[in-house]
Amino acid sequence: MIKTDILIIGAGPTGLFTVFEAGLLKLKCHLIDALPQPGGQCSEIYPKKPIYDIPAYPEILAGDLTNKLLEQISSFQPGFTLGERAETIEKLEDDTFIVTTNKGTKHHAPIVAIAGGLGSFEPRKPPIPNIAHFEDAGVEYIIRDPEVYRDKKVVIAGGGDSALDWAIFLTDIASEVSLVHRRNEFRGALDSVDKVQELKDAGKITMITPAEVTGILGDEKVTGVSIVKNGEEKIKLEVDHFIPLFGLSPKLGPIANWGLDIEKNAIKVNNALDYQTNIPGIYAIGDVNTYPGKLKLILCGFHEATLMCQSAYKRIHPNKKYVMKYTTVGGVEGFDGSKKEAPKAVVKKIE
Repeated sequence: MIKTDILIIGAGPTGLFTVFEAGLLKLKCHLIDALPQPGGQCSEIYPKKPIYDIPAYPEILAGDLTNKLLEQISSFQPGFTLGERAETIEKLEDDTFIVTTNKGTKHHAPIVAIAGGLGSFEPRKPPIPNIAHFEDAGVEYIIRDPEVYRDKKVVIAGGGDSALDWAIFLTDIASEVSLVHRRNEFRGALDSVDKVQELKDAGKITMITPAEVTGILGDEKVTGVSIVKNGEEKIKLEVDHFIPLFGLSPKLGPIANWGLDIEKNAIKVNNALDYQTNIPGIYAIGDVNTYPGKLKLILCGFHEATLMCQSAYKRIHPNKKYVMKYTTVGGVEGFDGSKKEAPKAVVKKIE
């Protein structure tokens, strides 16, 4: 049983920033995310996509924002349960909660903060008749451990950042990397497109466009793929792994069965106070929630997380009075003993 003060479901930017705001209040956080790494969409779908509305950053890449947030919260030592989906919730007699994942991991906390973005993500699967038979037997929709592909023949399908980035990365690991895309043009970052072209020219990547993988060969494991190029030419490649990277489809998932008020695949909250749901002790912040005037912006998720943590503190410590101190006055003291001191006041004497 993993115990914490605030259990955060979703490790995207809003969930990560919640750790910082909770840490200022001396509240410990643990995060659950179905993805294998923190960052949500910023890490999984568009790590190289620029974001322009983060304060103090005229421009920052989505992946870099994740890294900065992880750096910001590191001293508060959050726990992570990654690669697992929050499945069920049970409210105990003392008004605390037990959340169990699809892999049976149990978490106990007095506060649950749902920061699941647009929901749990499921891979978009290509319409290949026998693909389900080879899942976890050579077909992977998410790369969790690149070493699995050491000295293997790999085919990646897709034309976005994820497909390009992994094709580039795996050239130093796999024995052969082939990239299949249904168009000649790619949707990813220009520097990634240029890098893939360089690797193609150097003979390190085989690029097959415009083309689609239409079949998977093998009995118990993937041994090859069938490809149709230019709508008619049929190609068969001998491969060990087929990795279709067509993005992730957001769904509210099991959370939709938790008894929360749902409106158009989003969780209704009280935005006039603290972003609490219809179940006391359960909050929803970021893109997963809805209320009059809601804007689905990372910036708004940060604001909602801040107010939610203040409410959570009062719920956990009903008899304690918290006096807010600005970080410019009190500094930031981490759970690891680190301390960022606030600057000393400077008083100028007027002659």
